[in-house]
Amino acid sequence: MNIQNSSGNDNITDNNIINNNDKKNNHNNELKDNELTGNEFIENAIEALQKEPSEEMLAHTLTVIRRCMNDNGQLIIAVEPPMPGQPSEHGKISRQQGYGLKLKAVRTADEKLWWMAFTSFDEQMKGSDSVMSTFMADIEKMFESAINAEGIEGIIINPWNRTIMLDKELIRIVLG
Repeated sequence: MNIQNSSGNDNITDNNIINNNDKKNNHNNELKDNELTGNEFIENAIEALQKEPSEEMLAHTLTVIRRCMNDNGQLIIAVEPPMPGQPSEHGKISRQQGYGLKLKAVRTADEKLWWMAFTSFDEQMKGSDSVMSTFMADIEKMFESAINAEGIEGIIINPWNRTIMLDKELIRIVLG
């Protein structure tokens, strides 16, 4: 998969979906942030779905994601800072002059863009672009932003391993 910038309304700020409350963005495997506690349940549900793909297992996986979301869970998101005064891939100059962040996205074989999120630093480090800027984001706010983002199909959780692709319809189901 190729890593590409997402399109449309993908500039994010601290007031939107990023939770940057002085969190140490340390990729040391020994570091476990409290907000990521419980995400192993998402990983296990995705793994079970991959082993036994069925509507029942999909419903179970979506329920596990919803429970984590309702417990104020967070996922890790990859971001890119825009260059001040430089046009984006769509030719627009950053209004925030370098202070906004762009969510990284995966471009799939069908040329669709998906935001990517990770359940743990271990999952994030498995990717080909393992050195990236990341923040933790509230699951619910990220899902709401994805539904409203133009040019984005949805969110891929753990694009390198234990993967689930949540299109906007599945995200709406999780949100309830």
